[in-house]
Amino acid sequence: MPTPGSAAVPAPRPGTPPTIADVARAAAVSKTTASDALRGHGRVSGPTREAVLEAARQLGYAPNRSARSLRTSVTDTVALYIPEFLTSAEYSMAFVFGVAERAADAGLNVTLLSSGHLPQHGTAPPQVDGLVLCDPAPEDPVVRHLMNTGLPVVTAERYAGDRQPTGVVRSDHEASMTELLDHLRDSGARRPALIASEATSDWSLTLQRTHARWCAGHGVPLVLRKAPVGATPEVLRGIARDLLAREPGTDAVVCAPDGAAAAVLPELRAAGRTVGGDLLLASCVDCSAMRTAEPAITAIDLRPRSMGAECARLLCEILSGRTPPGTVRTLPVALNVRASTRAWRCRRGR
Repeated sequence: MPTPGSAAVPAPRPGTPPTIADVARAAAVSKTTASDALRGHGRVSGPTREAVLEAARQLGYAPNRSARSLRTSVTDTVALYIPEFLTSAEYSMAFVFGVAERAADAGLNVTLLSSGHLPQHGTAPPQVDGLVLCDPAPEDPVVRHLMNTGLPVVTAERYAGDRQPTGVVRSDHEASMTELLDHLRDSGARRPALIASEATSDWSLTLQRTHARWCAGHGVPLVLRKAPVGATPEVLRGIARDLLAREPGTDAVVCAPDGAAAAVLPELRAAGRTVGGDLLLASCVDCSAMRTAEPAITAIDLRPRSMGAECARLLCEILSGRTPPGTVRTLPVALNVRASTRAWRCRRGR
């Protein structure tokens, strides 16, 4: 039996475009294997996938989307899933626009999947070509269902569950969090507290691990509070109130959830603290509320629109066979320093 890719690539009949059968013959695999390799489906080994992609490249093969739609009832559509409690977050809305714009450039439609009706065992997968998942949490039953559909999946940030996505676009949150904490220290803070999210997504856990390592490395107490997923401003203010009451030596508060830093700002003032003076305030997610707060709040710009666009780009490339499954790409992020961390009265050496 010939090994994949061992045969010379035969040319299709003159005047006819190459077909999936031509690609399969050239790579010495079945049509099913060739199709799975090109679409990122199934359990196809790395060498076999490479052989199929190389054969497709040499033949100039382009998928016949119309024929594929007739076979699978899929019509050039990708799906995007964002948990319902995040749909009002500014980050999520910018992410959605990024996905939609890039997909439209590739001639694909985008459908939004709702978590309002949780999938049951045996539910048919959505009739789409592939999926984009935003910062997926392994405890989310919708995420688990979508990861088990067999469809190509690209995630924004790594997935900590037992299935591996077809592609990942991630940012170096360890580096950005370390930069933020170093900036706070340079501004005079010696006891930074973190208000994190209870979510078990890769982003959330990375922030918590980085904060713990930083505190240990600088010999300062670890002060951590966790907010429920989708916590209201009232809940966030209660967490901040309890934090300052129990840890009065805290001289910097870092808020992870989107919008949380602006939400707790009134509570910090009510406690008699001067934000930007004897207490520094920062956010792990930048948004309009951080820019318009008084004082403006230092925040990490996660570039959500660019993240959405890069996830859609990677999914399109995997679907077309231009990029192999398993690809991981990195999106740079930046720290936007504002008045809330330009301290002049923090007591050094606490």
